[in-house]
Amino acid sequence: MKILLFGKNGQLGWELNQSLAPLGELISLSSKELDVKNLNELKNTINTIKPNLIINASAYTAVDRAEQEPEIAMQVNAYAPAVMAECAKKIGAVLIHYSTDYVFDGEKKIPYIETDKTNPLNVYGQSKLEGEQSISQVGGAHIILRTSWVYSLRGDNFVTKVLSWASQKETLQIVTDQVGSPTWASALADVTNKMIANNLADVVHYFSDKSGIYHLGGVGSVSRFDFANEILRLKPTGKYVTKNLIPSLTSDFPTPARRPLFTPLGCSLFEKTFGMNLPKWEDSLQLALN
Repeated sequence: MKILLFGKNGQLGWELNQSLAPLGELISLSSKELDVKNLNELKNTINTIKPNLIINASAYTAVDRAEQEPEIAMQVNAYAPAVMAECAKKIGAVLIHYSTDYVFDGEKKIPYIETDKTNPLNVYGQSKLEGEQSISQVGGAHIILRTSWVYSLRGDNFVTKVLSWASQKETLQIVTDQVGSPTWASALADVTNKMIANNLADVVHYFSDKSGIYHLGGVGSVSRFDFANEILRLKPTGKYVTKNLIPSLTSDFPTPARRPLFTPLGCSLFEKTFGMNLPKWEDSLQLALN
């Protein structure tokens, strides 16, 4: 089987590049090797390689900056996935694409499921939603995995930020009113691997029957404040100076992009369909930091 991975140097892409290698011939491209905003080059690359499976881990994730450059966010998060979907359908391949909890407005009081109404609050969320819609409208074999609060010890994410802050500041102010499902990139890549590996014999037919949107995040939910507490409790060896965490509200930290406050993901559909799930967020965090 031939697998084409986009975004190999991102925090999820890096993990996928390791986990997918044993499954077949893996061609991995970084944003420097292929700028997905160049739609003609993207199309030509897919049509030349003719993979059985396209995995899109490329994304524009600068949530605040997207408010100033919405067209770039749209090119990466909406237009490029549409081209991937069209090419995949044309060559008879499967597209696996990752989306986000930010397609929701966070007004719900219980975990979001796949059929809940979307209502993004910012450009980033809107661009990711339009990517989902484009893939669905093309109608080829596709799996869209909505995930949330993705972290690793690489790159720019909440875990690396907390560890960095903790090495510099005695007191940290962390919001209590943002609640979500933290997702370890390594665990997400591992489940992606298993989902494919279990059906290598006829991957296209298998995923054709299951095309659609699935939620896949760390099991359970937590506030940013309690998540930060747990990060500091489990922190790897190093020099840290933080002594106090002060609870704050999102409104205390104005940002260009509005954030949804409550976005835990209900992942029972994925578990029912594929017979697996991610670990509890606490267990993943412990593995990630140790």
